[in-house]
Amino acid sequence: MTQTVAAILDWGTSSLRATLLSADGRVLDRRESRNGGIQFVESGAFEAALMAAIGAWFEEHGPFPVAACGMITSRSGWVEVPYVDAPAGLAELAAGARHITLQNGATMTFLPGLRDPAAKPFPDVMRGEETQIVGYGLAEDRTLVLPGTHSKWARIARGRIAAFQTYATGEIYALLTRHSFIARAAEPAPGSEPAWSAFDRAAEFAASDEPAADALLSSVFSARSGILSGALQPEEVGDYVSGLLIASEFRQARAAGWLHPGEAIGIIGNSALSERYGRVAPLFGLTIKPGPEDAATLGVQRIIGKLQSTEQE
Repeated sequence: MTQTVAAILDWGTSSLRATLLSADGRVLDRRESRNGGIQFVESGAFEAALMAAIGAWFEEHGPFPVAACGMITSRSGWVEVPYVDAPAGLAELAAGARHITLQNGATMTFLPGLRDPAAKPFPDVMRGEETQIVGYGLAEDRTLVLPGTHSKWARIARGRIAAFQTYATGEIYALLTRHSFIARAAEPAPGSEPAWSAFDRAAEFAASDEPAADALLSSVFSARSGILSGALQPEEVGDYVSGLLIASEFRQARAAGWLHPGEAIGIIGNSALSERYGRVAPLFGLTIKPGPEDAATLGVQRIIGKLQSTEQE
């Protein structure tokens, strides 16, 4: 039968996000399983997990192409796909894809991650974020930041992802707020607005010319001393630490050469985190060129389109 739909999977460690697309690229349906990530798939039963997630789509439409990115292509996933080395663009990412045939006859394509062999002290890696970068667009030379548990700073140059660097900002935040002295501070009320004054106060300090702002391991303790001095309320501590860490990420990214005052940078990803990064960017003299809301889906479509055109040559 003629294929009228296709599916894109962003299959990570903890969650599975699936998008059903029409032949002309319109989104027909979406499904997300917060506990559908690869860590929850027992005994390597990935095809069964896939059918549990999108089997109803197959029942309605018959076998159709599926493209997957993220940790599903890692050593712990379904099919390990070797990283493609940066600099890399559409052609290199498409060439690194791998195919399998599902039991129902559908073709499933696994997209590669990206490796930066020039990173120090060891090569840096990403799986999934490269599709967001491609979805943002490779036409203009620009620095992009992808906020997250492991934030990525990437440079687009000459139509390719030239280099990138990972900052474990989100993971450090989680560790500090769950397992350190900071965790003893009061939790904000559910559904309350962020304590922006505390966030901005910390970010402004971390972005300042104060020599003490270079010492993140020292300034983190200000979350405790701020309470003792009466400058911070216990329920403000989480947002204070968030501002401190994100602005410190920008400070370190500037020192590493990823940004320069007066530039426009792209921010891609989670809207709540993007808002926080957007508040910090002007403190470093930066303007923002936001990415599309569904950058990952756009990126996968572009890589698959390049793959198909190459296979038809």
